[in-house]
Amino acid sequence: MSKYIPGNHKHLTAADRLYIERQLNVGSSFKDIARYLCKDPSTISKEIRAHRLSDFYPGRGLFLNAKNFCIHRFHCQKKNVCGKIILCDIKCASCPSCNQHCKDFVKERCQRLDRAPYVCNGCDKGHARCTIPHKYHYDALFADRRYRETLRDSRSGINLSRENLHALMQSLPL
Repeated sequence: MSKYIPGNHKHLTAADRLYIERQLNVGSSFKDIARYLCKDPSTISKEIRAHRLSDFYPGRGLFLNAKNFCIHRFHCQKKNVCGKIILCDIKCASCPSCNQHCKDFVKERCQRLDRAPYVCNGCDKGHARCTIPHKYHYDALFADRRYRETLRDSRSGINLSRENLHALMQSLPL
C-alpha cells in the first residue's frame, strides 16, 4: 500500500504506534488502521504480535484462585478427583490440583488472543471482569522503545579496537 506514497516509509514511528494503540482500544480492524497509516494490514498484525505485552496475573480466576484455569470451574461439583486426601470435602473448582487430575479439564482461552487483534485492547469485558489469567495488551510507548533498542542493536557494528582490527587485517590472506 505504501508504494503510492512518496518516500520510503518502511518504519513505523512513535506516532503511528500511538495511533495503533488508540484504534485497538476502540475496536478498529487491522484493515482500517492500515488504510490510515498507508501500510499493509499484515504489517499492523506483525507489529502487534511482535510488541504485545504479557499480563500474567496468577491471582485471576475464581475467588482469586491462582491455580485452576478450567472452563468448568464455575459449575463443577466434583470433589476429591485427585484422590490424595481421603476425607477431602473441597470442591475441585477451588483446588489447585484439578488441572492435572480431572479428565474433564479444559483450559480457558480467550478467542481474541488466538486471532486478530491478538490483544485485550478494546475488549468489552474490561480488564477487571475478565477471568482469563494470561492476557496481552499493546502499549505504544513500550513497543516503540523495544523497536528502537532492536534497531540500535542491529546497527551497532563490531566492537574492535584499532590494535585488534590491525591484527585481524594482518591475519587475512592477500
